[in-house]
Amino acid sequence: MALVDLIMPKLGESIMEATILKWHKQPGEHVNMDETVLEIATDKVDSEVPSTAEGTIEEILYKVNDVVPIGAVIAKIKTGAAETVSATPSAPSQPVQETTTAAVVSKATAISTLPATVKSSQTNGHINRFYSPLVLNIAANEGVSMTELENIPGSGNEGRVTKRDILEYVHNRTARPHEEAETISRSQQPAIHVQQAHLPAQVKSEPAPVSSYGNNVEIIEMDRMRRLIADHMVRSKHTSPHVTSFTEADVTNLVMWRDKVKKEFEKREATKITFTPLFIEAIVKCIKKFPLINSMLDGDRIIVKKDIHIGMATALPTGNLIVPVIKNADQLNLVGLAKQVNNLAENARTGKLKADDTQGGTFTLTNVGTFGSLMGTPIINQPQVAILAVGAIKKRPVVVESPHGDSIAIRHMMYLSMSYDHRIVDGSLGATFLTAVAKELENFNSDREI
Repeated sequence: MALVDLIMPKLGESIMEATILKWHKQPGEHVNMDETVLEIATDKVDSEVPSTAEGTIEEILYKVNDVVPIGAVIAKIKTGAAETVSATPSAPSQPVQETTTAAVVSKATAISTLPATVKSSQTNGHINRFYSPLVLNIAANEGVSMTELENIPGSGNEGRVTKRDILEYVHNRTARPHEEAETISRSQQPAIHVQQAHLPAQVKSEPAPVSSYGNNVEIIEMDRMRRLIADHMVRSKHTSPHVTSFTEADVTNLVMWRDKVKKEFEKREATKITFTPLFIEAIVKCIKKFPLINSMLDGDRIIVKKDIHIGMATALPTGNLIVPVIKNADQLNLVGLAKQVNNLAENARTGKLKADDTQGGTFTLTNVGTFGSLMGTPIINQPQVAILAVGAIKKRPVVVESPHGDSIAIRHMMYLSMSYDHRIVDGSLGATFLTAVAKELENFNSDREI
């Protein structure tokens, strides 16, 4: 008999850990090759982890809700082989129905530049102690210094500090007398900073009693995905000084062209032509003219991305948002963009997105017009530096200028707004880029062949 190690699989380039949601198998139960053993969740999607061998579950090393580093052994499977082996799943199987955001975005992406191991001097017997990005992130938010972090007893594998450990430490610390907290604060070294963002410490308090809200209320606990969205949005506001610029575009030519070709397009390409790929096409053209929009900030360095990966905010049946990414959008024609947009949107709605589908975005588009809004002030999807929102297309009487004079005509008008990180993008660049996108849409060739 042999024991096979079941490893937490790699789920994306910037995902460093996953949370165990549910074990489908328990010790002593038989499992087949590729049969689902457990469900896991990241900041991007939920996935099922299949077995890498046929045999009997010998031992489960983590409990439900434990946060586990990628590459860690999570279970042992007893097989009929003659030696002990370690096997890593090549990829997770299809995700479960509930998927997790970006919105709008991704906490793992926002902290992908952090090292997975923080090196320190020997403290409590720990050298080169491992700290997951999630633990480092909580430490930054709560003002926990490295000295404090080194002294927190870890309940995880090999004494690692887990999410539960640091949250319990923070809770106990806030319960100390005010004088003691001040003494500790003075004696400790400066707090950890994530991506050079000076995040204010947040003191977490116990929820107020239900009776304090009155009798005629309904209390709804946030689901895991909504908590992630909330955390990501607050973090983005704390990280980037947001500026939003607005403009409007006469998209009559674009609307008329789409109405003219949409039936033939769907018949020929077996996919629908929506406005989203047309918007993305215009954005890509303008990014090539203004490459600084396609960048990120790493400390004092501006990292300009040569690849153009466009994220598109997509509504889920639950009302939450997720941001699947169209990779190398500049290398796709309109047909390719349309197919990518439709496939990713459908996979998002049906819970079939893979972890990699939400990774690596360099610029985000959100269509607030889908919900009837004329315009919006979107929040940047970290670590990107800009996000563009398009509003509802409405017919309005406008002044049309021509060589023969001005006239009033009914035109299809749309507002565009873009929020950008003022640390990198000044108002002149932000407004110029946004105007360029509007001009691309206004100058759309209504005689274009599909």
